[in-house]
Amino acid sequence: MLLLAVDTSGRNGSMALVRVKVGIVEVIEEVALAGGSFSAQLVPQTAALLEKYGYAKRDLAGFAVASGPGSFTGLRVGLAAIKAMAEILRQPIVAISLLEAVARSGPAEGRVFSVLDAGRSELYVGDYELGPPVRMHSERLLSREEFSAEVKNRIVVTPESSIAEFARGAGFRVEQVAGPGSGVIARLGWERIQKEETISPEALEANYIRRTDAEIFSKPKP
Repeated sequence: MLLLAVDTSGRNGSMALVRVKVGIVEVIEEVALAGGSFSAQLVPQTAALLEKYGYAKRDLAGFAVASGPGSFTGLRVGLAAIKAMAEILRQPIVAISLLEAVARSGPAEGRVFSVLDAGRSELYVGDYELGPPVRMHSERLLSREEFSAEVKNRIVVTPESSIAEFARGAGFRVEQVAGPGSGVIARLGWERIQKEETISPEALEANYIRRTDAEIFSKPKP
């Protein structure tokens, strides 16, 4: 089985071509995507990556995509591309939260907070039980002050040095990990495909957590 995984949630992104054989997930290649031009890169990069290894689009049997939180524009572009390819090829999609990917990138077990910088002195915070089975208790947008008041007996998992330093200063134990990337998204996606936890193209939506500025500042209709 051949899978394509895409992450366009940040300033820069990546895509990974993955082969699954006898239950083993092999990342054939992970390709960096430059921020600001995701829409111009995704389709040609996909075609080039498949051609490089002797595959065609029809060989793709599924898609895994980072659904957020992250850049509003980046997420929209990535999800739109995956929707289009999955609809044309009639193959399943799995949406993966970046907060789950972060939580599962560390050696910690049990109940953890996965944390990403949301800007504006706010944090994206995932409250996860690492099981098995893995369970998401909540995903929230919190101010740093609100997060400092959270339960201290949980480990904070984050890829960001500034957040790791802040969390240690607030009294949390911290596991700093590498950013998950599209290879991790692919591996988590394969788990979901095995469990048949897939969605249709029309059901694929971004996991923004924070409302857009347009939603925040729009005036209610009289």
